[in-house]
Amino acid sequence: MIMALLLDLANIVGGFLLAVPLLRLLPRVGDDLGRLAGRAAPVGWIVGLVALVTGGYHLIVHLVSGPRLFHFEVVGIGVGLALLWSRLTGRAAPQAEQPKQATGVRLLLAVFGLIAIVVGIQGLFTPDG
Repeated sequence: MIMALLLDLANIVGGFLLAVPLLRLLPRVGDDLGRLAGRAAPVGWIVGLVALVTGGYHLIVHLVSGPRLFHFEVVGIGVGLALLWSRLTGRAAPQAEQPKQATGVRLLLAVFGLIAIVVGIQGLFTPDG
């Protein structure tokens, strides 16, 4: 139960960190969300690590003992890989290239971040299985 909660929270927070380029475009709240994400970005690798570990744990458990593979794990692993990309590969993450524009890979990651937020919220209200 704790691992499922950690996965859901990592999906929500990690999705928020990935979706910042799109959230900055919102009128009235975009700048505030950008500043909040700027403060949270240095610890984003911890959120990515939690998402990767908990998503991997649930992936292994559900593949071995069932009942089936869930989308929560796949999204969690994706969030973890996206947030840890620069630490895993040694190359700069796509987020660091253009801070104000959401195009190309940054747009794809931002949309995936919005999906991760929705999946994380859904996971909070879905019983563990």
